[in-house]
Amino acid sequence: MPWKNHYKTYTKSIIPNIMKHFYILVLSFFVYIHIQAATDALTSSNLPIVIITTDTNPSTGLPYDIPDDPKVPGTMKIIYHTDGSRNYVTDQNNTSYLSYSGKIGIELRGSSSQDLPKKAYGLTTLQSDGKTNNNVSILGMPKENDWILNALAFDGSLIRDYLSYDLYRSMGNYSPRTKYCEVIVNGDYKGLYIFMEKIKVDDNRVNITKMATTDNTYPAVTGGYITKSDKTTGGDPVAWTMYADNGWTVDFIHDYPKPADITSQQNSYIYGQFMNLSSKAAAHNESVTTGYPDIIDIPSFIDFIIMSELASNVDSYQYSTFFHKDRMGKLRAGPIWDYNLTYGLDVFGNRSLTNVWQFDNNDNEGAKFWKDLFNSPNFKCYLSKRWAEVTASGAPLNYTVISGKIDNIVSLISEAAAREQSRWYTVGILSTQISNLKTWLNTRTNWLNNQLKNYSACTNVEVPPLVISKINYHPVSINPNDEDSLEFVEITNNGNKVVNLAGIYFRELGLTYKFPGDATLQPNQKIYLASDSTMFYSYYGMKPFGRYYRSLSNKSERLLLVDAFGNTIDDVEYFDSTPWPTEADGYGSYLQLIDVNLDNSLASSWRASNIPLGTNDIHADNPIVVYPVPSRTVVHVIAEQQAVVKYQITDLAGRIVQSGQPESDNTINIEKLASNIYVLKLQMSDGENVVRKIVKN
Repeated sequence: MPWKNHYKTYTKSIIPNIMKHFYILVLSFFVYIHIQAATDALTSSNLPIVIITTDTNPSTGLPYDIPDDPKVPGTMKIIYHTDGSRNYVTDQNNTSYLSYSGKIGIELRGSSSQDLPKKAYGLTTLQSDGKTNNNVSILGMPKENDWILNALAFDGSLIRDYLSYDLYRSMGNYSPRTKYCEVIVNGDYKGLYIFMEKIKVDDNRVNITKMATTDNTYPAVTGGYITKSDKTTGGDPVAWTMYADNGWTVDFIHDYPKPADITSQQNSYIYGQFMNLSSKAAAHNESVTTGYPDIIDIPSFIDFIIMSELASNVDSYQYSTFFHKDRMGKLRAGPIWDYNLTYGLDVFGNRSLTNVWQFDNNDNEGAKFWKDLFNSPNFKCYLSKRWAEVTASGAPLNYTVISGKIDNIVSLISEAAAREQSRWYTVGILSTQISNLKTWLNTRTNWLNNQLKNYSACTNVEVPPLVISKINYHPVSINPNDEDSLEFVEITNNGNKVVNLAGIYFRELGLTYKFPGDATLQPNQKIYLASDSTMFYSYYGMKPFGRYYRSLSNKSERLLLVDAFGNTIDDVEYFDSTPWPTEADGYGSYLQLIDVNLDNSLASSWRASNIPLGTNDIHADNPIVVYPVPSRTVVHVIAEQQAVVKYQITDLAGRIVQSGQPESDNTINIEKLASNIYVLKLQMSDGENVVRKIVKN
């Protein structure tokens, strides 16, 4: 091995490990002399109280010790007064005050932090059989079964992880939800923890498609994935390595699908995405069809950099760095993870400085594409622009806003922090810890302000006048195997020029669609994107412009249409409750924008409509309209200067099920028909015969 590589290995691995073990040895000594048998025994707290009891080990007759792996069985009770009143240990048998009471599997978590006296835990909530996963809501967080008890390793301020996850969410990104709590394990008070979500594929966590081992061909092979650059101490094999700018290598590991489950085709696909990003970023190729903007969701990479650099996270880019990709979607950075060595704290060296870029720090570098992106003119412009946006007065990363948030967090945990100090002697004087952190943060913010101040080239970007004008988020079901098959979204060009659609995509996870590079939209033209192109054509009688992946939520979803660099074109978040028109919630109607010039972010700008598609858009080519479709009782016939002489309804096999003459207002009663799809044949007063499809629901 060349001397240079020996040096890399020594400086990157051996020296930090020596410093780590020395730090832990000293810390353990102080903990040993200051533990006073859980001095201030916990009786009550302003925070939730988590009580964990492992099952009895039949071989010893004692409660199981909690190992690194595998999980051991136990029970957990979480005492939480939802009205904000005080929580008492004596409430553990009062179901009115329990956020959770049931079976769990529990194990130790962490890498270097496992050597500390205070341990972090990973746990799974289980059903009463002690084996089956139990998806539950805990402390107000969405239902799931995988959870973390974060032990706040190395962080005397007790807030670095909690603050960082909160800030990242406030920027509009997903990061694990968190709740401070105090923990007792097998009768031993363990101190202050963060009860939090584990990074996982879930609609309420990383909202991407779940993969199967059969998803090996296009388009299924395109997602979803969670990949991380990280240490291999968890036992998972390295999927591939990439070079940093300084010549060191960065390990990439499959997080989802798991290394044991991912197929060779899936591995090759996601590896290819990273290699493609690497080559395009190195070439500074900023084409929206052939460059890195076609591969990655630029706003997520920018926000990841901003959060990493604001905190000067010594692990970012090379360790605990997650990426995710949905089916047919772009590669995204995040969520963030592991923010204890941040804001000036680095117990293994002196790397969390106020005047360095962590992606360009010889002691801490990730894959080279991070630095290449930063050096690409448009990317850096948008990075600077976003920095100015999120640090403006009142914005999430404004120093005054963060400082106030820190004060609120400290007020919340001060009581528990005193017990933490008595138990582990790791806090010292909390006010001093917080003061030092704030001073550091102010200096860091000022340095970043001076580095990211030039963004004039991307300030007034012109976006096309595209408007989301119809949304069918909860259609009537005509296919019992796919109730979403008739979903659609209509987009209107509300301008007098042809719009080039290249690079435009829906940014929010949940609905995935990116326009092809050769796509255009004529002035005032409307196009439809459908969840199922075949069913859309069969039912509505017209071909959609394209097919999107995933399906719209029947409750609420944000449709964010952006250009290739993330500039917002249109933004609508609908709901299935008032003031939004509730008739569009599974009753045969869809949401229709009353006027394309209205603000479509407002519920008052929308109405429920069941008029067949094309009635208002291509009336001249479709002069006879039958609506509503579907219907429970009657259908109406709209005919210009004509009347319906008689009608005939047949099923799809051609059998006549009803016939006659309509009412005087061209109304046909179908109430007695069974729920199904039918063909309506109309004989018009001018002798024309018209055929339309109707649906009885």
